[in-house]
Amino acid sequence: MSMPALKTEVTTAAMPAPVIAAPVVTLTPKSAPRAEKYAKMAREAAVRVVPPLIVLALLLVVWELICRRAGSTLPPPSRVFKDTKELILDPFFDHGGIDKGLFWHLSASLQRVALGYSIAAVAGIALGTLVGQSVWAMRGLDPLFQVLRTIPPLAWLPLSLAAFRDGQPSAIFVIFITSVWPIIINTAVGIRNIPQDYRNVAAVVQLNPLEFFGKIMIPAAAPYIFTGLRIGIGLSWLAIVAAEMLIGGVGIGFFIWDAWNSSHISEIILALFYVGIIGFVLDRLIAGLGKFVTHGTSVS
Repeated sequence: MSMPALKTEVTTAAMPAPVIAAPVVTLTPKSAPRAEKYAKMAREAAVRVVPPLIVLALLLVVWELICRRAGSTLPPPSRVFKDTKELILDPFFDHGGIDKGLFWHLSASLQRVALGYSIAAVAGIALGTLVGQSVWAMRGLDPLFQVLRTIPPLAWLPLSLAAFRDGQPSAIFVIFITSVWPIIINTAVGIRNIPQDYRNVAAVVQLNPLEFFGKIMIPAAAPYIFTGLRIGIGLSWLAIVAAEMLIGGVGIGFFIWDAWNSSHISEIILALFYVGIIGFVLDRLIAGLGKFVTHGTSVS
């Protein structure tokens, strides 16, 4: 007798639907808080400013201690400030003639430097491009440049006075002839070091000489050019101070020489301080301009 088949039903329990957690959104500020930015800027400034100030303070202390001794021929910083207080507090006075404040002397020197250096920059870049681009120009002009650049700046002054018969153009010529050589040499080196790939690309796209000069040559050689310009501005400032000692008139060089003749050593020290600060500022200006033009590839 056969057993009836048992029909079994298998029921499966309904599985619970998976629970999807809501994504956690974290809001991050796009920029740091303003206070944090200012704190970072203050720390960066402190790293740059504090060490030189500490060194300067130590030098002033040592200078004060050494020059306070009996028989010292140089005044200590405290006496320099006492003797030149009026010049520091009122640099804009003008009593006529050469009796002027330091602002007018520095302004006259800077005007001469601006004119002479501008001429040297234009002529130096042009001649450097010619020497760097042409083999024949390099063979003919480079030896002459190497000889002329070794002549001291003040050696040109008597010749320029004989030619121009006036101190103003003579000083400008001395600035020009002093600062033009590093600009020429560095520009020529930069032009000669343009990668050959750049020249090949210019030939493929068929750039004319003017387009090649503006789009390939100058941008590629810009770091070298600005290195020469930085050296040139420093030499210009050195040359004008020395030249003004001989040509007379209003200028920081003449101010230093006149103070020496009047035995005002404190005024000489103050003038040297201003000369150093302005020379540093001029160098930083050219370096900043070079960094901007070359997008950070020039020496800073």
